[in-house]
Amino acid sequence: MSGLDAMLNYLPFRVESGDFMALMVGAVTLFVLYAVWTSFLVRDPMSRRVRQLFDHRRDLKTNLVRPGGHAARKAAGTVGMARRVVKFLNLARSRQAEKITLNLSRAGMRGGDALNVYLFAKLALPFVFGGAAAFVLFATPMFPASISIKTLVALVAVIVGAYLPEVLIANKTQNRRQNLQKGLPDSLDLLVICAEAGLGLEAALTRVAGEMANASPEVADEFGLAAVELGFLPDRKMALANLDRRTDLPGVRAVVNTLMQTEKYGTPLAQSLRVLSAEFRNERMMKAEEKAAKLPATLTVPLVAFILPTLFVVLLGPAVLRAIDGLGGL
Repeated sequence: MSGLDAMLNYLPFRVESGDFMALMVGAVTLFVLYAVWTSFLVRDPMSRRVRQLFDHRRDLKTNLVRPGGHAARKAAGTVGMARRVVKFLNLARSRQAEKITLNLSRAGMRGGDALNVYLFAKLALPFVFGGAAAFVLFATPMFPASISIKTLVALVAVIVGAYLPEVLIANKTQNRRQNLQKGLPDSLDLLVICAEAGLGLEAALTRVAGEMANASPEVADEFGLAAVELGFLPDRKMALANLDRRTDLPGVRAVVNTLMQTEKYGTPLAQSLRVLSAEFRNERMMKAEEKAAKLPATLTVPLVAFILPTLFVVLLGPAVLRAIDGLGGL
């Protein structure tokens, strides 16, 4: 316990080793109880998405029936700290606000406060990271170093806090695009079946969204939102264009162009979607064959680095040992 006592002496307040161990045991016990409790909970990931779709439907209906109703309702609601700070600094009306909103929607964050939370995090995290780093480096003797090194580390913490929201949103957007690409061929097959059954575009998208809820929640989310906008927006092309802007995916763009041509020229929807689905299937098969062709070249480095040395030791080890024994007997 001498090492623990020496570490506790660096704290600005006095803590006994026995009390510290009791706190640690209590914290671990609470964590274990929380983990056991959460393991028995049954979560429905679609409930939140369905609630967001209904909220978006209500917002669209309010905007169409009464201009300015959505903004008035948001102004009359409860304003959190992030919203107050963003409103006070007038950050939501900057030139980058529209671009940030589009990036957030591509990451699946379309809540009313998504922009406010992002702008608040972008503003506050540099101060939080920089303040925490400065406190740890300058106010505590845990990291003895020169003033220049401590200042450099604090500046690096500020930069990390400034770019952390962008990195998180970019990673989430990339993962969402990959999931959309994987679930798009199956959703198109279901859309073809619904179109051949006589359903309209809005009803087909709603049915496909319900069927793809568990297999591909991202596709279900986008198709469900597109169906909502098709029912409420005055121009159906606007709803399809919004679907293209939210996803920014070549496959979805091809689907949107096909649906627009179908709406404009009256071509059979099922036939157009069947051809597009076959193209997506062939493209996915070609990508799988390309990865399979790259596999031998990819395995060369692990083979040389890990397998061949072990093989040499197993094969040459006994011979080397016998040679050493023979040379030792001379």
